[in-house]
Amino acid sequence: MNALSRRLRLALTLTAALLLAGGSLGYVLHARHREQPPGQRADASFRIEEPGLYFRDPAGGRVARQPDAGPPRVTGGPSCDRFHTAGDHALCLRKLPGLPARTEALVLDRGLREVRRVTVPGIPNRARVSASGRILSWTTFTTGDSYNTAAFSTRTAILDLRTGYLIKSIEQIPLTLAGARHHDSDVNYWGVSFAADDNRFYATVSTRGATHLVEGDLRAWSAKALRENAECPSLSPDGARVAFKKKVSDDPRAPWRLYVLDLATMRERPLAEPHSVDDQAAWLDDATLAYALPGQDGRVSDIWSVPADGTGAPRLLVPGGSSPAHVGQ
Repeated sequence: MNALSRRLRLALTLTAALLLAGGSLGYVLHARHREQPPGQRADASFRIEEPGLYFRDPAGGRVARQPDAGPPRVTGGPSCDRFHTAGDHALCLRKLPGLPARTEALVLDRGLREVRRVTVPGIPNRARVSASGRILSWTTFTTGDSYNTAAFSTRTAILDLRTGYLIKSIEQIPLTLAGARHHDSDVNYWGVSFAADDNRFYATVSTRGATHLVEGDLRAWSAKALRENAECPSLSPDGARVAFKKKVSDDPRAPWRLYVLDLATMRERPLAEPHSVDDQAAWLDDATLAYALPGQDGRVSDIWSVPADGTGAPRLLVPGGSSPAHVGQ
């Protein structure tokens, strides 16, 4: 074969490869568009830039905003089953159709443009973004759909957007419980909340029939239990307190109450909300918490707030809403 023939064959091979690659790329983009119908994407005018309370609206499950000055709410966000936002990013969890149950974790920027997408097993349960927006965590139910039963299992992931590294499950983190290294096949983690340094975090661990509040260290890759009977922690903006739900009854209709724990003294204080709160509360500021409670029809949740020092009384913030996250000035 002469040099001209070799060059011609090489050119034809490269052209065919490019055409095949182009066809594959076109398929991937088409598939992505098919998975993201217009009703699930945010409207072009809806962005996470204005101050206010962002939350999941029950009408279509789309993210909405209620300005700090009060109603009316502004709609047009993406469709999510669980939502949270802080810093430069937002996290949207969606249950995918079909069996087995799968969840799509969408990482979005402040313009609600997709940054990364991860598909994980299970049903959407908890979503958290660190104050900087650089570290994210989500929890799914992989078996069962309620903490108030022995037949449940969770999977909790942590994504570091600084490096792109994804920890698919934090169950293998070395855990210290009662001063000793703890090993057990029944360990479950859920409800992560990050400190301002993007390293320290708090979470719930369940093992041997008990739940514990744990403090974790990402760089050291370690976790230690701080106290028993604490679920779904939420660290205050000043990093001094943790809000959590505490089991106070075996009655499945009203097992939990909201508490706040002072990390310096390890003293807890019950909050003025008398109802059972099955939610990971969100801090609106250093003095106020927001959380979802079932509405009067028992299906659609409402968002309430309560002072974090145990005084005052609950106040209805948003009729019809869940997954609250406050964005300040």
